[in-house]
Formats: sequence, C-alpha cells, structure tokens
Amino acid sequence: MGARIIDGKGFAAGVRGRVAEAVASLKSRHGITPGLAVVLVGEDPASQVYVRNKGIQTREAGMVSYEHKLPVETLQDELLALIDRLNADPNVHGILVQLPLPDHMDAAAVINAIDPKKDVDGFHVINVGLLGTGQKAMVPCTPLGCLMLLRDLHGDLTGLNAVVVGRSNIVGKPMAQLLLNASCTVTVAHSRTKDIEELCRSADILVAAVGRPRMIHGDWIKPGATVIDVGINRIEEDGRSRLVGDVDFDSAVQVAGAITPVPGGVGPMTIACLLANTLTACCRVHGLPEPEELTA
Repeated sequence: MGARIIDGKGFAAGVRGRVAEAVASLKSRHGITPGLAVVLVGEDPASQVYVRNKGIQTREAGMVSYEHKLPVETLQDELLALIDRLNADPNVHGILVQLPLPDHMDAAAVINAIDPKKDVDGFHVINVGLLGTGQKAMVPCTPLGCLMLLRDLHGDLTGLNAVVVGRSNIVGKPMAQLLLNASCTVTVAHSRTKDIEELCRSADILVAAVGRPRMIHGDWIKPGATVIDVGINRIEEDGRSRLVGDVDFDSAVQVAGAITPVPGGVGPMTIACLLANTLTACCRVHGLPEPEELTA
C-alpha cells in the first residue's frame, strides 16, 4: 500500500501562519515587534541561500530582520564584539550566527557568547543543559520541527520505541533528548553501533540524521514505523544534481507507516521553527504567554 507521506512543507506553512498571527497580536496589543538578527561570516554559497531565505520568511511573518554580513577575514574578536552589541539591543530578541564559521574561528566560543535567552538556535551550552534536565530551554530548530511533525501524526508519544541514527550536537543529541522528554524509549545509534540494521528494525519512530545518502534501506525499517529523514545530501545521478535523504526513500516507502520526503519534509520546518523560537524568546523576555503549540 505504501507509507503516508508527511507534508513538512505544508505543516511548516501552517507554523509560519500561526507565528504571523501571534506577531500581529503582539504588535496590536503590546506594541512589540520580535526582531531576529542573523550573522553571516564569509561567502559560503549554501549559507548565503539559507540567510536570504531566513530574511524573507522573517519579514513575511511580520518580524524585523537584522542581517549582518561580514567578510571571511573578520577577526573572531570583531564577531564577538558584534554579538555583544546584539545581546544588549532590546529590539533584537533572537540571534543566529550562521554555521559553518571560517576555520580561524572557534564556533563553540562564538555560540556561547550569545545571550542564552536570545540563542534561537538552541546551541548555547546553557540551553543544552536546560534541555537535558527537562527545563525550559531554547530548543534547536530542526529537532523541534521533527517533534512537531511526530506529535501531529501520533499525538501522545509515550512508550514508543525511538531510534535516532546520528549523534551530532545540532540534531542527533537534542532529538534524542526531546523524545526522551516525551516519554519515548530512546536509543542513539551512530557509525560505530553494532548490528545497526537490527536496532533500526526495532523502532516505532526512526529518525535518520547521519549525513550519509540513502544509508537506511527499507529492510532496516519495522513495518508501519514512522520515519523522519533529516538528511539533505546533494548527489550526482543520471547526469544531474539532486537532493536525497539519509533514507532510501523508494524502498522505505513500501515498508514504513509514514515517512518524510527529501526535499519537502523536515527541511521547511527548520526556518519555521526558527521563527517560532524568535517569537518564544520575545514573549519570554517581556513576560508574555507563549504559544504552547510552537514550543517543545
């Protein structure tokens, strides 16, 4: 019969719409407009596209977009000084430094210089610690988007067996923590995991975030399982460039109960959740109620 295709693009549009409604309410009731500052160092083509799309969607949601584009030779101290200014600016509620940074910069030092309350990427060590201890945190955007899709599909996730393939600080680890906080039984697999195929076959929820094109095949998947494919890999195939996930979609779709496509699945949720996090940060700093459906 084939799996249900999870429409991340459509769901993300709904999230952006709810954010825009909440922003309009903030403006009319309180005279407050959320502001998002995005900092790009260098001229990485993919990063330039991401930053441009973030700016467009920020403005479409009614927020203020502050874009800071710095040359690749910018010194780390100069970047840290800019972050200090943004931390102190009351009109800026969210700060995002686009990764990767140039090789001469220490990404951890830069991220940890951001005010944790404005860290809308959720990468600051304080937010990582808050998430890990089940407290209120800024949650990384991509895992938050995955959790929203899972909750929309399943409702209560209590007791489901979840396997996360990938242990990155950006997706794998926070995804596992969110699922654990949602009362799933969680296993994190990675490149050195023994019998990884059998482990994947035990999952009611399988999240692929390993960065290897089509690594997970249909025979790795438990019949009826939900598959969330976070991978975005560009490959050359049949003489053209195309995007594929970490899951072999054609075989997986025959086995899974539901699956996210690539593109059009998890990807659109990332910027939508960035806007949601900026709105959340704004509400928190002003002591206003947060839209519960937009948080973890």
